[in-house]
Amino acid sequence: MYLLAQYPFLIPLMVMVMSEMMKAVVEHFRTGSWHATLFQPGGMPSSHSAFVTSLLIIVAHVEGLESLEFAIAFVFACVVWYDAMSLRRSVGQQAEALNKLQHWQHFSERVGHSLKEVIAGICFGAVVTQVGFWVS
Repeated sequence: MYLLAQYPFLIPLMVMVMSEMMKAVVEHFRTGSWHATLFQPGGMPSSHSAFVTSLLIIVAHVEGLESLEFAIAFVFACVVWYDAMSLRRSVGQQAEALNKLQHWQHFSERVGHSLKEVIAGICFGAVVTQVGFWVS
């Protein structure tokens, strides 16, 4: 795992892919069918939350908690977490209402996340990132 030690920013990419795979598994246990496609919005855990959490941990590890880079990564992560729980979730709720009014499903309703899905993404990203550090 020399590659991860040399390029720690590969870990967030691995976290993103692994969280998408985990989302498919969770969807299978929840509904009995596999997630239709990977890298779709919504679902458990939030892969965007997992990704930015991993990035935040990597930046803290490489640059330090008092660095400007960490501050930027922290603000970026907060924006992504907030966006997933509020703005994108509201868009999904509006799409659901529009679909009911139109009597046909055209708008995607799974674009946002619940607080539970975001927290699961944060935890998943943190755990997989720590494993990535131990392996490298």
